[in-house]
Amino acid sequence: MTTQPMPPQLASDVQLLLAFDYGEKRTGVASGNRLTRSATPLGTIAAQGDAKWLRISAYIAEWQPQALVIGVPRHPDGAPHENTVAAQRFGRQLQGRFNLPVFETDERYTTTEAIGLGARDADAAAACIILEQFLRSLP
Repeated sequence: MTTQPMPPQLASDVQLLLAFDYGEKRTGVASGNRLTRSATPLGTIAAQGDAKWLRISAYIAEWQPQALVIGVPRHPDGAPHENTVAAQRFGRQLQGRFNLPVFETDERYTTTEAIGLGARDADAAAACIILEQFLRSLP
């Protein structure tokens, strides 16, 4: 017997979200709207440490999201790996720094899909795909 994941419990007043396709070297960013259930790629942060957090802070200040979504990578069979742990740690850091709800969503194959669609910025496009998947999962 397999169980389906529960849809995320997102407060009804949450309309604007930012999503992140986390990577150690690059992190893609996208914004999305719950009403339209659509997302737009914003760009890729190619920085680490404090410089990365400054860029994330600027995106959050500009877009004023009410929630954040992070893509969490897994093996094809769903098993976690070292990047799973890193992405989840990033999500906890986002929540701690910005005091916004953070939701995880499966990001398997999003970068491959973005490249296949011809995206010029594969990381931002993957963040967009991650956010659209999340929005479609909402009740």
